[in-house]
Amino acid sequence: MSSIKVLLAFALGASNALAQPADPCAKIGGQKWIAPADLRACFTSFPVDPVIKENIIEVINKTLGFHTSTNYQIQAPHPFDRDVREDVLADLSRIRRRSRKSDCDLHIDFSRTLKRLNDGHCTWTNNCYDSLFLNYLPIPLVLLTDARGTQSVHIAPAAFDVSTADFPNQIQVWQDALPGNLKGKLSTLSGANVLQINNEDPFVAVNANAAITGSYQSFGTRQNSFFSSYQSAPTGWMYIIGNFTQQALPLHDNAELTLQVSGSIKPIRIKLPFRARNGPNTVAFTNSTTFRQNNCVARPTTNGIDINSLMDHAPIPNVDLPLTLQPPSSLPGSGGTAARFYLLKDRVTGVLALGSFLDVSYEALLESLYTGLVDLKERGAKRLVIDVLLDMPGFVCIAHLVGAKATTVPQAGLYTTARAGPLDQEIVSVLNRDPSIDSTLSLFYNPLAWRNITNEFFDADDHWLRPVVRKVINGRQDAFSPRLGQECQPQGFLIPPPEEGLFDAKQSVIVSNGRCHLQISITENGGTRNVVVGGKKDVKQHFCGVIGGQSTNFRQMDTEVKSTGLKDHSLAPPDLLVNGGQGITWRLGFGIKNPAEPAEWQDHTATINLPLTVQTSNNPQAIWEEVVKRVFTV
Repeated sequence: MSSIKVLLAFALGASNALAQPADPCAKIGGQKWIAPADLRACFTSFPVDPVIKENIIEVINKTLGFHTSTNYQIQAPHPFDRDVREDVLADLSRIRRRSRKSDCDLHIDFSRTLKRLNDGHCTWTNNCYDSLFLNYLPIPLVLLTDARGTQSVHIAPAAFDVSTADFPNQIQVWQDALPGNLKGKLSTLSGANVLQINNEDPFVAVNANAAITGSYQSFGTRQNSFFSSYQSAPTGWMYIIGNFTQQALPLHDNAELTLQVSGSIKPIRIKLPFRARNGPNTVAFTNSTTFRQNNCVARPTTNGIDINSLMDHAPIPNVDLPLTLQPPSSLPGSGGTAARFYLLKDRVTGVLALGSFLDVSYEALLESLYTGLVDLKERGAKRLVIDVLLDMPGFVCIAHLVGAKATTVPQAGLYTTARAGPLDQEIVSVLNRDPSIDSTLSLFYNPLAWRNITNEFFDADDHWLRPVVRKVINGRQDAFSPRLGQECQPQGFLIPPPEEGLFDAKQSVIVSNGRCHLQISITENGGTRNVVVGGKKDVKQHFCGVIGGQSTNFRQMDTEVKSTGLKDHSLAPPDLLVNGGQGITWRLGFGIKNPAEPAEWQDHTATINLPLTVQTSNNPQAIWEEVVKRVFTV
């Protein structure tokens, strides 16, 4: 380089030869709110490490050896034959062969491959990327139905109230992004009819989300996750803003919408920027090095070390449901647990709002449920609405508190089976030889934890995975345990079930958005009706998203392997090198009406698809009263 060029480079500070590339993670370090493009620049700045790539592939592959549905999900039976068709093992081989530009791109491939199983129990999560920051818009959407029965997508009527409560220091960014006379008038968009999203019909975006969001077998349930909803929680009523306005990865910078605002004849076009906010589990960082060290490397809780409890995933926080939408005060005794109780104005309809199966303890949940239901009966309730909107899978054994005792003894849950591969069988063999390994019954493979098909507990030396049941599923050989018996009594019945159901199943109705499997036991044992809220009219709505039988994760399986000294087994997964986790279904549940086949693949069509209106949108009490009108005769 000539002396003149060197001097110019020094003066301008622009020499490619001398300048060092900026650290994209340093640009966003320590910030709470950032532009998605800046976050992507950080995420995609790390090349693929072949050692880590191979480690993740091996962990997922070998953990799937414990997953009961791996071969079923290659092509699920009807009615989910179009919804679940993923050969995950073949796709992992594809990922192994294919190169990717960045570690983040590789993660997205892993994540979406597992999500194509449409099984919320079987997932891959890398906390280096997933929900480290959450991508937000201030306009949650709802699917509303007008008086003529026409359905259309709208910005939620409560959108501005919700957004100002949850994102107070970002509202001005969105206010300033509005065009022309709309600048500063974000509140006027609440309730607007959404004519287009990114220049296409809104349901193009809805269905695109349904194709990649995973979690639920039913296409209708995945469609519904695009929209906002609500949930009862121990801390109060929560507003869930939906997949359109809350994204776990910063893949989009803006959303363009064509709107018909109330009182305006001419449609308007707006372009709102996404904003990314750090998540509850983000560990502070200042540059690329500390970003990786603090958020991406395996933690002490990533791998199984000894016999311990399961890994807990913190829920993504959401804003409180606006006070104008919350039901009036619940009955005394509600609160502090996941259950709330109400008596409607007709004085004969009781409501149980069950927001989660997570509680201070299983016993506390049972106690609150039993006490609340008895109280409703004593107050004159003769019928029951059970609201489980946005509930997650949990303890099916609690169904005995509502249904008749004849349907819950001896089996209040589901008969199940576990996969019985060579490693699974060897784990049980080790425990047979030395029961002292698990004196506290912390290991899933301990024979003392299970009952046989005649509902008798296994002995410590019983190899409960044998005789192995051989099957050919979608052309592949598979192996399972004999059928396992009931598991609810006595521990599931800490409170004895009533001799007769507290409420007649035919005078009860379950209201959901199709995500809770509690309905299986109550509905199919007793004939309780099911209402799914807010689904598209021409799409079949299922009242049960994913049934499984028992879900667990890589960490627990690694604990089983390490505790029995089998970490060197050729089928044992290695320790995971990244801050991630693999979920699986460990036991597969059989159906109640058709006990010969897994419940996972049976038809659970809802009795009623209840359309939402401006009056009922995310308004629990209005929904309950509408359900009463449609389901019960006065």
